[in-house]
Amino acid sequence: MMKTYLVGGAVRDALMGHAGSDRDWVVVGGTPEALVAQGYQPVGRDFPVFLHPDTHEEYALARTERKTARGYHGFAVHASPEVTLEEDLARRDLTINAIAQDEHGQRTDPYCGEHDLAAKVLRHVTDAFREDPVRILRVARFAARFPDFTVAPETLTLMREMVTEGEVNALVSERVWQELSRGLMGAKPSRMLQVLRDCGALQRLLPEVDQLYGVPQRAEYHPEIDTGIHLEMVLDASARMNAPLDVRFACLCHDLGKGTTPADVLPRHIGHEQRSEKLTRALCTRWRVPVECKELAELVAREHGNIHQSGGFGAEAVLRLLVRCDALRRPERFLLALQACACDARGRLGMADDAYVQGPRLAALLKAAQSVDSAAVSAQALQEGLQGAAIGARMDAARVAAISSAISSV
Repeated sequence: MMKTYLVGGAVRDALMGHAGSDRDWVVVGGTPEALVAQGYQPVGRDFPVFLHPDTHEEYALARTERKTARGYHGFAVHASPEVTLEEDLARRDLTINAIAQDEHGQRTDPYCGEHDLAAKVLRHVTDAFREDPVRILRVARFAARFPDFTVAPETLTLMREMVTEGEVNALVSERVWQELSRGLMGAKPSRMLQVLRDCGALQRLLPEVDQLYGVPQRAEYHPEIDTGIHLEMVLDASARMNAPLDVRFACLCHDLGKGTTPADVLPRHIGHEQRSEKLTRALCTRWRVPVECKELAELVAREHGNIHQSGGFGAEAVLRLLVRCDALRRPERFLLALQACACDARGRLGMADDAYVQGPRLAALLKAAQSVDSAAVSAQALQEGLQGAAIGARMDAARVAAISSAISSV
């Protein structure tokens, strides 16, 4: 007899008192033909998944998986009416995600997920965990989402073994970015870095980030000293500010160049911004980071030092900064860069609640530059017989005047 169960995150989050999770269902004792006959629409390519005819929620046939090769796609999937609910739950990643609930609200919890929820532990279900390297990233991502949860020692040991065996080397870029981005959007993104570092995966996946740990900075500017610790604090500041993903990713990449500072000049990091931009570009290419995240991260990596120091800039220097940041053409992106810089400033020991005056100051000066009527200035310049670069110089002069006038009031 065919029976359906609510599984995974929806059950977990309901038990935690959280709402809003997508609902996923598993069908035990069913066949593709039976579901299609009831109006379900097949959508799965790698295994049988169907959309409900009314709710359009996903219903997957109960299945087992067998490892056939390295990586995320190296599985043979077996779905049949004989696969039991317990067998289906056994292939899931964590015990807290391996709880099922029937239509009457009765739960099936063969792997003690409710116990681990109460104990706030992230624990793998079975040794089948080792067959999918994406699960390393998922554990790290859940640690960022639920920062008061700890990773079970045996699970961390298993993750380390998987890294040693080279499983993470087979991960495809799309899945890496998907999990990293979700971890960055967690309540405490630093936990993702900590878990990945603890199991050795950070060095394999984000060596530029891993290299920051243990690198010193000048204590008068960074009381936390360690660059890796600073990065964790910046990411957590971005979460406290409820920053969007592109800002959080820019925070992740802003100081990558400090990991390549020559030892003989430490704890100073002269020119790290340019090195950070180059390393950010390579990281984005490797993991196929979306263009909006890539562009903002490169901008912040290159210009965050200048933005921090802009309080002492005169009108001409401010205009040069705005032009380099393409702020006049893309003001929304520039405001996101200012938000990332505020996270950077607050991601320092004892400075989490400090005001970041450069942000509102530069936003106001950008508005002043934008207030210049470019059409009118161009028309006047043409009337005076100016052409080409001379018109551009007249435009710059008008914007410098507008910024200069605004400086005294910000």
